[in-house]
Amino acid sequence: MLLNRRKVRIDTERLVLRPPIHSDFREWAELRSDSADFLIPWEPIWAPTHLSRKSFTNRVYWAQRSISNDSAMPLFLLRRSDDMLMGAITLDNIRRGPAQAGTLGYWIGQQYARQGFMREAIEAVVHHAFQRMDLSRIEAACLPENLASRGVLEKSGFKYEGVAQSYLQINGRWRTHVLYAALRGDRRGRTLAGQA
Repeated sequence: MLLNRRKVRIDTERLVLRPPIHSDFREWAELRSDSADFLIPWEPIWAPTHLSRKSFTNRVYWAQRSISNDSAMPLFLLRRSDDMLMGAITLDNIRRGPAQAGTLGYWIGQQYARQGFMREAIEAVVHHAFQRMDLSRIEAACLPENLASRGVLEKSGFKYEGVAQSYLQINGRWRTHVLYAALRGDRRGRTLAGQA
């Protein structure tokens, strides 16, 4: 299914999901800075220039290229009521052909966590990926001890699939992750994720 890849926007009950734009810089930098202690344990090490305008400009250009060439769909979460930036969600590593798959990653500012916003965003992006982008499989991974991330994935219909040893460098160390996936037309039923 062909899409206008330059005009990605997903609306939900409480959110607008859209690609980052240059004017988001200050709000993004403040949110990331204010939430640093909350985010750093779950993310790759931040470069010294992570919160710089140049780094953000590169992020915006990467988002535009990625959407245009159908390799990723990076979106910011904005609260519909006041346009406040709350976090981001990215469908990355989009594989076409026989795979028709992508990998989901996300973060949310500390003050917006545990209010259902990320679940709403995940469900909207997965629906968009299946219905508009014709993907068949969405994968996600998180640290085993990240119970909040595991919970939001499970509540959003993702099923536990296993463990990947030394999967990603998180906070400076190679870390094992638990793997989840959502399938279009999933008939697998519930899984026992707590067994990991």
